[in-house]
Amino acid sequence: METQAVTPMKPLWRQLAWWSLAFPIVMVVALVRHDLSLLNWIHVLSGALWTGADLFMGFVLGPVLRLLEIRVRTAVITYLVPRTLLYFPMVSLTTGTAGWFLANWLGFMNPAHPRYDWIIAALVLVVVMTVLGLGFLLPNSLRIWFELRKAAPDRERIVRINRINIWLAGLQGVMQIAIIAVMARLVM
Repeated sequence: METQAVTPMKPLWRQLAWWSLAFPIVMVVALVRHDLSLLNWIHVLSGALWTGADLFMGFVLGPVLRLLEIRVRTAVITYLVPRTLLYFPMVSLTTGTAGWFLANWLGFMNPAHPRYDWIIAALVLVVVMTVLGLGFLLPNSLRIWFELRKAAPDRERIVRINRINIWLAGLQGVMQIAIIAVMARLVM
């Protein structure tokens, strides 16, 4: 195990993607104004960014990281983890919450509605992805962050935890593709 310390990092709060707080703020504005168009816009935008990031992490970044030597892999992880700690929860929670309100406002939550089954399918996928994200990916990212803050971080542990996160992001990517199919069906 390598014991050399990593370069000192900025405080976590300076590395977070603070701009991602705009997503729930816009959603709240849409909800307060009961603005269907704005709510739909933020739902689609945050959903597209969540989906794109999941697909990138799981199917592009994951395979690339596997090819890198551990020192370089750790450097990429060191840069990436704090920037995703706020981003992923904000886009995922905004997408799901805005979708829930849209479904209610449009009457899709009525069991008699012809698209009700598709809404339930979307709800199940969003719940599973949210549990994976907030219950596993986020805590693993925090474990990585705390390990990186140590004077002598265990790079093997960081890579091992990140490997799990990349795999989970890939699983979420598959579910994202499934939810795109569901959403495409809903607008038909």
